Amino acid sequence: MAAKQPPPLMKKHSQTDLVSRLKTRKILGVGGEDDDGEVHRSKISQVLGNEIKFAVREPLGLRVWQFVSAVLFSGIAIMALAFPDQLYDAVFDGAQVTSKTPIRLYGGALLSISLIMWNALYTAEKVIIRWTLLTEACYFGVQFLVVTATLAETGLVSLGILLLLASRLLFVAISIYYYYQVGRKPKKV
Repeated sequence: MAAKQPPPLMKKHSQTDLVSRLKTRKILGVGGEDDDGEVHRSKISQVLGNEIKFAVREPLGLRVWQFVSAVLFSGIAIMALAFPDQLYDAVFDGAQVTSKTPIRLYGGALLSISLIMWNALYTAEKVIIRWTLLTEACYFGVQFLVVTATLAETGLVSLGILLLLASRLLFVAISIYYYYQVGRKPKKV
């Protein structure tokens, strides 16, 4: 009995066969719209996702605010570390400093926060930007409460202290505004 020869293999040119290409794309699940209304050109882009939808839509002025905050934190930190007497005098109008150590510790803490602010200025990650904005808002809020409590204890009211309190409320409002703006869900394009 002679062995039956298999038929010769026929090469299929699927690149030129439109029906075959469409069937292959349908089986792979690419080419059609997904749940979000996006059309993926390949399985890889479907699995990895589209980087455009992960990009942060930055609110107008966010990077300027981050820069101003980083400069503000750095400047006050350096002033507290190098010139604690002058910083205390500028805020509390002529009151005498009993110890420079707490002011210098305050400067060290501010310098640490300023390093975080400088690094957040160069990131595009939404979570990091939101956490730094929340850190700012908490810091300014706590500072407002501490200065208000100090005013209640000492009874010293000056223009410098009132300006400090007003600026802290403004900074809390700006930081919270940007915090919520960065956290908003982007609109469908």
